[in-house]
Amino acid sequence: MQTALLWAAAGTGFTFLMTALGSASVFLFRKRNGMLFQRVFLGFAAGVMIAASVWSLLIPAIERAEEAGQTGWIPAAGGFALGVAFLMALHQLLPHLHPGEADPEGLPSKWNRPTLLFTAVTLHNIPEGMSVGLLFAMAAQNGGDPALFGMAVALALGIGIQNVPEGAAVALPMLQEGVSAPKAFGLGALSGLAEPVFGILVVLFAAVIAPYMPWMLAFSAGAMMYVVVEELIPEAHLGEHTNAGTLGVMAGFLVMMILDVALG
Repeated sequence: MQTALLWAAAGTGFTFLMTALGSASVFLFRKRNGMLFQRVFLGFAAGVMIAASVWSLLIPAIERAEEAGQTGWIPAAGGFALGVAFLMALHQLLPHLHPGEADPEGLPSKWNRPTLLFTAVTLHNIPEGMSVGLLFAMAAQNGGDPALFGMAVALALGIGIQNVPEGAAVALPMLQEGVSAPKAFGLGALSGLAEPVFGILVVLFAAVIAPYMPWMLAFSAGAMMYVVVEELIPEAHLGEHTNAGTLGVMAGFLVMMILDVALG
């Protein structure tokens, strides 16, 4: 347990710091002209999450289920559907606002626009933190299996890399809303705190969820894919038709695929 906690804390701590690094982009775009970069950032994050959902989560979920004598596709499909339903429910309940949108989603609230923007990106980080924590917990449960540990490290690296553009994607719209650069940076960095929180929570409950690990891995994949299809890809193509968002998706997918295959 202690080893898994240390690994998860280090992995999700790294992803949190990368979110803060991306949020620092507000100090580079004082003229508030970073829309092209924002499209690329969002597309890149989407590509990383798609590849991570397949190589880091769904394939291991199927393999673990089959090793336990189960039918591999059942926990993979069931967990995936539950993850989608979970994120869909959060989106229906929690007030949030996507960049470029005029009206917030979720239950009615009196929160201001920067807070609603902050909430939207924090939602993204919940399944990311869970995913990193799950893989480190699984590696620890298997006696520090080098293959599983490498897979967990690859996922933490991939999520961390895509958190740089994701941090920018939450901080830059706040700058465009009139929030000062230091405050936009602080809120953008804080949005990444959900990752270490949920990553460590998963490890703390690892003993309870161990029999359901294939379901939990697929659950995280479903939650991440919901975020990609519902938010990241549409937001990456806001405005004029452009290849920027599309190329961002392709680049993110390639980077995560290479990391997972090379380290996993």
